[in-house]
This record gives sequence, C-alpha cells and structure tokens, in this order.
Amino acid sequence: MKLICKQFFAALTVLCLTSLQLSAQSRTVEIRTTAGVMKFVLYDDTPNHAQTFTRRAGQGLYDGTLFTRVIPQFMIQGGSPSSRNAAPGARTGFGDPSAEIMPEFVAAHFNKKGVLAAPRQDVSQNPNKKSDMSQFFIVQGKVYTSGQLDTLEMVANNKIRKRGMELFYQPIKALMDSLIQVDKQAYNSKVVEINASIDSLILATPGHRYFTPEEREAYTTVGGSPHLDGEYTVYGEMTEGFDIIDAIAAEPRDQYDRPKRDVKIISIRVGQP
Repeated sequence: MKLICKQFFAALTVLCLTSLQLSAQSRTVEIRTTAGVMKFVLYDDTPNHAQTFTRRAGQGLYDGTLFTRVIPQFMIQGGSPSSRNAAPGARTGFGDPSAEIMPEFVAAHFNKKGVLAAPRQDVSQNPNKKSDMSQFFIVQGKVYTSGQLDTLEMVANNKIRKRGMELFYQPIKALMDSLIQVDKQAYNSKVVEINASIDSLILATPGHRYFTPEEREAYTTVGGSPHLDGEYTVYGEMTEGFDIIDAIAAEPRDQYDRPKRDVKIISIRVGQP
C-alpha cells in the first residue's frame, strides 16, 4: 500500500509539474503552410520575442511569405517580407533591420528539433546578436550520439582548459615531476586539485560548454542543432507537425537553399491554450 501511494504521489507530482510548465506558456501558434500545419507554444520568459511575433502575426506580416532557406539536418527559415510574390528562382529571404530587437537568451531553451527561433545578421555586423523578427526559423537538426556531444564539449572547452594548465600546472611542473617519482599518492591528490581548479575556470568562462541531462536526452533522441545554443534566441517549441519540418527540409533546393517548389506560409494565428 505504501508503495502504491508513493507511486501515485510521484505521478501526481509529474502531472502537476507538466501542468505548471504548460500554463507558463500562455500563447499557442498555428502555422498553416502549403506543406501542412505546424503547432507551437511560445515561451513566457522571452516576452519581447513572443509579443513581437504575436503582433506581426496578428498584422498578417508573415501570411503569403515563403520558406526561403531550407537546409536538411539544420533548419527551415521563412517569413521574410521580400519573399511575398517572389519570382520563381529569384534570390529572396532578405531581413529587415527595422524589425530587430535585443536577444533574450534563456539557458533552459536550447535548439532541439522543433524549436521556434529568431535569425539574425552575422556578429561582424550585429555584435549585440539582435534578432530579426521579420523572419523565423524552425530547427530540424540531427540526432547525436553521446560520444559526439562529448566531443563538442571538448572542442568548446579546449582553449579554456589549456589556459587552466598554464595557470595551475605549469608553475608547479617541477614539483609534479618530483612527486610522481617519490610520492604517487601526493601526486594524485595534486592532480585532483589541479583538475578541480581547471573545471572551475571553465565554468566561470563565457563560451564554455557542458550539456545538461535534458539537453543530452533531447539531442540523442529527437535531435537538434546544438551549435546554435546561446547564439540565437529560442522563443517557442513545436507541439505538433514534426513530420512537416521533415517534408519541407526534404524539398529540392536551388543554389541559394530556396525550395525549387514554393512552400508558402498561408497564415499564422496566435491564441490561448
């Protein structure tokens, strides 16, 4: 009986947490396209992006535009005002500097498959990483192995780790060379101490990378594009229509990554859950 009660309350707790998460996402989005319908929720903790997207959708600014940049195992991008009534084969999908807003990076929102995010100009032209809300992109990405994620962490942290070695190991290298010969226990203790200092340095340095358990679970199951994390504002996620992403991403493309057969956004409607 005690076990049953524990299981019941555990299930109830999960249900309550799920309900709280859904209630924190106050806007739903329906994107109707010529390839099918996709549905999303917008995040409340990226309020400026959610409000700007809602306003532009309500004004019909995305209606009739195209998906202009489609890259399999990466993302599909659409909504550009320049794509409305664009001639077949013409280069289109240009941004609008007047539609830029400041980023809202939230660590909990990462680039798993199906997230809704804001494109932007390159940092050489846009050092503040402002979002171009005249367009949006939806991540398709790919599935990673745990080992591949380990490699991404290693590459991202390698420069910081080398700096840590310079700070914490090189000054005592002579001592370490001596200890390994005469006192291996003391040597091992010192190695643990050095590694702890390096790990602390990595965590304190902007640009470091350690995947959370939630990120690892998503990237090794549904997939995504982890190299985008922290670079582009993610402000919503898909609830229905993952197959539509795949269908659009599979469209044959021209040299500009525009689908040769137009994929049009018929309408975008934002409502309450």
